[in-house]
Amino acid sequence: MQLTSLIGKKTYQKQGFLQDGTRVPLTGIVAAGNFVTQVKSADKEGYNALQLGIGINKKAKKTAVNHSKKAGLTNTPRFLREIRVDDVIDAISGTEIIVSDIFVPGDIVDVTGVSKGKGFAGGVKRWGFRGGPRTHGQSDRERAPGSIGQTTTPGRVYKGKKMAGRMGSDTVTVKNLEVIEVTADGMLLIKGLVPGSVNSIVVVKKMGTNKNFVPLYKEIVDEPVAEEAAVQTGTANSSSQADDVKPAEAETEVVAEVLTSEPEPETILADGATSDVPAATAEEKAAEKPEAPVMEEKSTEKVTEGEDK
Repeated sequence: MQLTSLIGKKTYQKQGFLQDGTRVPLTGIVAAGNFVTQVKSADKEGYNALQLGIGINKKAKKTAVNHSKKAGLTNTPRFLREIRVDDVIDAISGTEIIVSDIFVPGDIVDVTGVSKGKGFAGGVKRWGFRGGPRTHGQSDRERAPGSIGQTTTPGRVYKGKKMAGRMGSDTVTVKNLEVIEVTADGMLLIKGLVPGSVNSIVVVKKMGTNKNFVPLYKEIVDEPVAEEAAVQTGTANSSSQADDVKPAEAETEVVAEVLTSEPEPETILADGATSDVPAATAEEKAAEKPEAPVMEEKSTEKVTEGEDK
């Protein structure tokens, strides 16, 4: 089995830059969530094809619910599309198709979708008619289509004549678009614009590979701030752990000093007996010392002249 098409949902349109500096339009298509709902073989249906389903239908009818249960699915897909394949040897109902197994950057694809509806439009807007002249009494014929048929032969208007009518809401296929990137979550970035409005369903079909593929330019953003913050956080945690350890170590050292401190020496008396009387304090020792003699102060008075000696 060689599957070349997937169902996708158009999500957005934006612009991007290739590595050679070229600005290109980009369309994002979500192709994740494709499940095989039915396998059609040449023996039973007359041709080989896979019916793929995407999305979730919350208001599905009983026939659609039973069809999904028969395929082994718990949820009923909202959109179903049939994809032709060469053979269905390895195809199993209920399996999910991985986007990266089908598409890679550089693939040439055709995208089919339903174009936007624009309502009833005239020939000038719908087909690009030039309109009639403004002069020679033709002031009311500027946007008129003009003659639409011939004379007696054939005497009628051919089918498919370009005239005013409903514009848009047609199945349109845009060919030769290029897959620029395939993300891990199943998003296809396609270079170019695809038909349909946002959130509309499209079918992406692989047609070939571009040999001169130029990848999308991406800016590499360094994050030194986050690394510095992580380093600072690690340093703070280590310092806090050190602070938590230091008090415990100090307490252990104090307890060890108390346990290993030697007892105070006992007082030995003359007869060899010991005494438990504590040693004299510094004040008592000072009181036992003899007082020093007080020196008399010399008289500082001067003898005046003329006094009797």
